[in-house]
Amino acid sequence: MEPVKRICCIGAGYVGGPTCSVIAQMCPEITVTVVDVDEERIQAWNSEQLPIFEPGLQEVVEAQRGVNLFFSTDIDKAVREADIIFISVNTPTKTFGLGKGRAADLKYIEACARRIAQVLSNPEFLAEGTAISDLKNPDRVLIGGDETPEGRRAIETLSSIYVRWVPKTRIITTNMWSSELSKLAANAFLAQRISSINSISALCEVTGADVEEVAHAIGTDQRIGNRFLKASVGFGGSCFQKDVLNLVYLCEALNLPEVARYWQQVIEINEYQRRRFAARIVSCLFNTVTDKKIALLGFAFKKDTGDTRESSSIYISKYLMDEGARLHVYDPKVKKEQIMQDLSRSTASAEEPEPGLSLVSIASDPYEACDNAHAIVICTEWDIFKELDYERIYQAMLKPAFIFDGRRILDSLHGRLQQLGFQVETIGKRISQRIPFTASTIAQLDLQAPPLKKMKI
Repeated sequence: MEPVKRICCIGAGYVGGPTCSVIAQMCPEITVTVVDVDEERIQAWNSEQLPIFEPGLQEVVEAQRGVNLFFSTDIDKAVREADIIFISVNTPTKTFGLGKGRAADLKYIEACARRIAQVLSNPEFLAEGTAISDLKNPDRVLIGGDETPEGRRAIETLSSIYVRWVPKTRIITTNMWSSELSKLAANAFLAQRISSINSISALCEVTGADVEEVAHAIGTDQRIGNRFLKASVGFGGSCFQKDVLNLVYLCEALNLPEVARYWQQVIEINEYQRRRFAARIVSCLFNTVTDKKIALLGFAFKKDTGDTRESSSIYISKYLMDEGARLHVYDPKVKKEQIMQDLSRSTASAEEPEPGLSLVSIASDPYEACDNAHAIVICTEWDIFKELDYERIYQAMLKPAFIFDGRRILDSLHGRLQQLGFQVETIGKRISQRIPFTASTIAQLDLQAPPLKKMKI
């Protein structure tokens, strides 16, 4: 087996950029070139302002860029010279044709694969926000390939890269189908846990239980564990919904309708949680948010990333915009252009016209967003939201002042916030102090499917 000297990665996005930056750092004798057709994205990778935010990424790129890490738009040259080629392009859910709304759109993969003689499956298991540490210390590296002499040689070649910093016991080799299904199943299982605890959060709110206490009790059971049991406004990101829908489509196509319906319910609970939270906001604000200022804190799908793909903030924003709310959005890492682009993508129909972007303003800091607001809605668990001066915020808000904690990040502050005068509402917990004449309405809406206009997802 010839030693690998050059690696090419097609796709300079959230996977390709960080993955190849870490490979370059861990394998200094290998030249790594990341290529993309998007000239603006490549320019950003070659600048001081990287196109994505990920803790630790800037330091890795700056250390290796120009040494053995390069970013280029010359795809053909990089492919010709490479010993190994990674395809890290997008695989969005199809929006037309067979499998619309469920199947993965593989047109970008096919366009790249036509340039390559041998293709392996090497799924990524990165969690945004911890991608660099995940790459440097992975739970496992999964490589799938054909069970032929050529396939086995290809697997060995790729394994020789990872073994330089990953223990051999963590490098798992399988056939192609096992590798691909392992990726889908892993994300489906994680999404399932989130939907499961979110379904329990709805029950907690109408019974008086606290979903955090329930989750803690469940998580101490070693058979279950405590990971991914955090109730919230729902999961987002580029993988969970897409991979679960892909699994649903695969089961339907292979005549396994019962299995397909099982996994489809994971998605439906996620959608329900978002609608339920939005309905609670409307209900608490005396059944109308029309022309009311709502400060929406956090637009990324999770903290420590600027990624907004399938963010619950998008769906909650659109629900509130449908009801006529004026949104003032703040996120420390998501750019104004990205927020407006996400909210302008039409999910409307002739019967449900798209809400106007004139209802949306982007704030430069959280205090500006909250100034003169009727309510604060926390949609992303950024640590800075725990440290805000809520006394200052309360004084600047209209009264009664509401906080809707969609991420349970203010649990330790609920008592103090109520002392300041805030009406506090949170996921999976019924706060005892409540404005009397809205309590019955809230309870009724929590027990019934919220009568909000349902977006097409």
